[in-house]
Amino acid sequence: MRIRDWDRNLKIRLFGEGMMNILFWMFFPFMAIYFSDSFGKGMAGLLLVLSQVVAVIANLVGGYCADQYGRKQMMFLSAIGQGLTFIVFALANSPWFDSPMLTFISFSILGIFGSLYWPASHAMVADVVEEKDRNTVFAVFYTALNISVVVGPILGGLFFFQHRFSLLLIAALVSFSLAVLIAIFIRETAPEKRQNSLVTDSSTKWTKFIWTQLQDYRVIAKDKIFLLFILAGVLVAQTFMQLDLLIAVYLSEKVPEQAVFHFLGTSIIADGNRIFSWLISENGLLVALLTVYMTSKMNQFKERNVFIISCLIYALSMILFGNVTSVWLLVIAMFVFTMGELMVVGIQEGFVSRLAPEHMRGQYFAAASLRFTIGRTLAPAAIPLTAILGFQWTFYMISFLAVSAGILYYVMFNMNEKLAVNRS
Repeated sequence: MRIRDWDRNLKIRLFGEGMMNILFWMFFPFMAIYFSDSFGKGMAGLLLVLSQVVAVIANLVGGYCADQYGRKQMMFLSAIGQGLTFIVFALANSPWFDSPMLTFISFSILGIFGSLYWPASHAMVADVVEEKDRNTVFAVFYTALNISVVVGPILGGLFFFQHRFSLLLIAALVSFSLAVLIAIFIRETAPEKRQNSLVTDSSTKWTKFIWTQLQDYRVIAKDKIFLLFILAGVLVAQTFMQLDLLIAVYLSEKVPEQAVFHFLGTSIIADGNRIFSWLISENGLLVALLTVYMTSKMNQFKERNVFIISCLIYALSMILFGNVTSVWLLVIAMFVFTMGELMVVGIQEGFVSRLAPEHMRGQYFAAASLRFTIGRTLAPAAIPLTAILGFQWTFYMISFLAVSAGILYYVMFNMNEKLAVNRS
């Protein structure tokens, strides 16, 4: 499915969210450094975990609201909220006022609005794209995101520390512009809009609202196939999230300075930190170039085999990383790692969209994202483990988690096939 054949909703989203993602990645990678400098490493870590927990709760609320009140309304309100929060964020980093605590609060609120936005955004893809084309569309959005991951930090390195106030004001302007685009050009796609607005009956207590929401998610919790999908996803997340954690520390501490190129009597020397930046660029470039191609190829195979083989490739990459220090062997390890990532990036969202009942797509996408939010919360534990197990055995442990995820996927797809046979 070519982009020019896409629904107008998707074209506007691709452009607007692409701009937002670039701006997001211009400041997000540097926030841990900012908070560590402002509060100390211990307090910074605690605050970041707290903001992540809040984002998990907001994500579940976002999925519920996307189904209750419609995709367009939630996306519009979230974009407006992000714009207002960016203004406060900018004021907390202005030439006249500097407040790390207000910066943290703004950063956390941005995470909340983002968690309200993305379930509605993902559900909209499932609403307007036929099942046979969904994997490809999700792959294009993933490619755009990874282009932002490559471009954003490069630009952020130039602007975040010297021009943070201006950067955040531009982010506010882009957020408001996205809200205008959503309001004018995007149409509602929810199959059943149960409410006309977020304003509910004043006699309805907030506790009843929360209880109703939890009852809806209880229905998801009874979906054993979906629960296995989330659990396997959390285990896989322990692998691919080590890119910015265990792998970064390993390269910094264990990879020696070495000659990378010899040309006309001149050698290019790189230490572990510089090699790490190259590997990140390699990963981003491969993802940007190959996501759509890999997704189209993976659509030709059984989903079960793709998920399981991806886990095994992730496991192999962890073993490679833990046993090599040569720059070129590390490049090969990163290539293997990225292939495991690319095999499933497009088909995961398509699988969720098929599993979810039409009227609960937003909630299913929100619950599915718990794979990443829970995984992101647990993944840093690998770093202190190196003090006990050493780097090599810690990599082996992460590899074991990836293999365990493959086993869970095998069980999940077998259960799904049996259910399909029983229904027929």
